[in-house]
Amino acid sequence: MNLLFVGDVVGEPGRRVLLNNLRQLKDKLALDFIVVNAENAAGGFGVTEKICLELFEQEVDVITSGNHIWDKREALTYIVGEPRLLRPHNYPVGTPGSGWYVGETAAGDKVGVLNLMGQAFMHPSLECPFAAADAVLAERPADLKMILVDMHCETTSEKTAMGWHLDGRVSAVVGTHTHIPTADERILPQGTGYITDVGMTGTYDSVIGMHKDKTVKRFLSKLPERLETASGPATLSAVFIQLDADSGRCHGIKRVRIAE
Repeated sequence: MNLLFVGDVVGEPGRRVLLNNLRQLKDKLALDFIVVNAENAAGGFGVTEKICLELFEQEVDVITSGNHIWDKREALTYIVGEPRLLRPHNYPVGTPGSGWYVGETAAGDKVGVLNLMGQAFMHPSLECPFAAADAVLAERPADLKMILVDMHCETTSEKTAMGWHLDGRVSAVVGTHTHIPTADERILPQGTGYITDVGMTGTYDSVIGMHKDKTVKRFLSKLPERLETASGPATLSAVFIQLDADSGRCHGIKRVRIAE
């Protein structure tokens, strides 16, 4: 089973490079399932129903998110009726939506997607993501073998710890949030694919997707400065993950980067 996970889509440039390349990637890599983190897709902050529908029309199966999921208020109501849009599963009980979804490929294979958010240096501070993962796995259907985890997290140590915690129990753990791709993709000893951060899909001539001059000014002056999504050529950052549908084990994980 071939799965593509696309890292944090930032603003219009990120959406553009993704939508312009997704169908070609699906054909080239013979993709069965596509997951996109789109929490920054709406002007760099949040996601809208229109953007979600755009992605679903391009055969994206699941949309994950993180700490910016509620930046556009419409997400609070849209997520209730759209189970394919996920928010971190370790939000308190009663939060709209869910961070757990089980989809199905065209061939009928089930794929679980779990969205978690770390605790270290994150706002808001949520419940323990390790305990949340354990609770989901304890109740998963017996016939569900393939599970992807989006670990939206600030620190590399917390992401790495989650990889080891879930090794052999899920198919892959991929890190998001820092917008900087790491070069540590690997298959852990018990068969779980892992990468600390997939990187962002957006303009890299920037500061993590935001206008670089405004961001530098903010650091220098220590004064409030309205951040804006950077413009210009964008790069798609993703990972291509190959899974054994029978066992759920990962037998291939590779970075994918496409620049305009």
